[in-house]
Amino acid sequence: MNTSCKAHTELSAYISNFCNPNLPKNHEGSWTKGSSQWLSKHCKKELKNKGRRNNVAISMSSSGTKSRVETAGGDKGDGLTYKDAGVDIDAGSELVRRIAKMAPGIGGFGGLFPLGDSYLVAGTDGVGTKLKLAFETGIHETIGIDLVAMSVNDIVTSGAKPLFFLDYFATSRLDVDLAEKVIKGIVDGCQQSDCTLLGGETAEMPDFYAEGEYDLSGFAVGIVKKESVINCKNIEVGDVLIGLPSSGVHSNGFSLVRRVLDRSGLSLKENLPGSSVTLGESLMAPTVIYVKQVLDIINKGGVKGIAHITGGGFTDNIPRVFPKGLGAVIYKDSWVVPPVFKWIQEAGRVEDVEMRRTFNMGIGMVLVVSKEAALRILGEGHNTNSAYCIGEVVSGEGVSYQ
Repeated sequence: MNTSCKAHTELSAYISNFCNPNLPKNHEGSWTKGSSQWLSKHCKKELKNKGRRNNVAISMSSSGTKSRVETAGGDKGDGLTYKDAGVDIDAGSELVRRIAKMAPGIGGFGGLFPLGDSYLVAGTDGVGTKLKLAFETGIHETIGIDLVAMSVNDIVTSGAKPLFFLDYFATSRLDVDLAEKVIKGIVDGCQQSDCTLLGGETAEMPDFYAEGEYDLSGFAVGIVKKESVINCKNIEVGDVLIGLPSSGVHSNGFSLVRRVLDRSGLSLKENLPGSSVTLGESLMAPTVIYVKQVLDIINKGGVKGIAHITGGGFTDNIPRVFPKGLGAVIYKDSWVVPPVFKWIQEAGRVEDVEMRRTFNMGIGMVLVVSKEAALRILGEGHNTNSAYCIGEVVSGEGVSYQ
């Protein structure tokens, strides 16, 4: 399940060309040459078209017109940062380093506990200040999906199937109707990830929370056979990065989002510029639960590492799965960036480097796979936008963009 095969030379050439959006146009006609044994006629045509569709620049709007986001990264005057909004990613990383000294092994997306021939894999998380927008919009039915997603998406990066979920709901005064909406979302999230809501805790804490507000946290446990665990050890130069699309901001970066919202002067009830949905609806779109899609891909082989793109964005999360000495090149024009990120960058004058270290930018999960697996995954999704080839593994460390 976690294996790597030596790539056929024709297949290697095909994948290298297909994944690289920066090739001259005259390469398009050669993408499928010499690789007919690998693709059906229909897949070849669709993959070729998909390659063309994916060459959409980040600085282009969904309507194809240029956006001022293109110059936002160069504005040094009063561009917002995540740290300006009160969140210091570097401080969080430093805390993890200190904790790792006391509890070796800490730092992965999920914690592994040996149990016979398997590992139990556990993860815990909340939904951050996205809750503030839930209070302002009155959208409480989907925040529970976010809560489940943040934990189950973490543990599936090890190849684990979620078994059960526990929640914690705390408020100053229990509003039963509101709490029921939130718990209903948690139940929906568990159904989407095929796990059981095993229990939880409801706490009334007068004077601790503002009237009408609440806090959430969750905890998930999954299981994976030891021989099947995704441990990232056999990642090598030339492996392909497959990105699975997000629904939007998901559940990270909302302290910066709220600061941008204040600066923009827009109401959550107003439409997202260039869109038919409101800002509130766009920002509250529930986090995608990738469990079933990722496990299906894993079961077909060739997956070597998986990164859940949460706090820290591409910049901090992708390197977490690489062995020492390896890094990634991201083809920044290889997927369509959702309009909400373009609005955030323009309204907040947020630089590119800050956007990529704070938000998922439209890709919520990144799989590091063999070239054969990449071809299969892209072929199977030929009629959808369920996966994108977004880059490759290179020598060196960190993430670069081209």
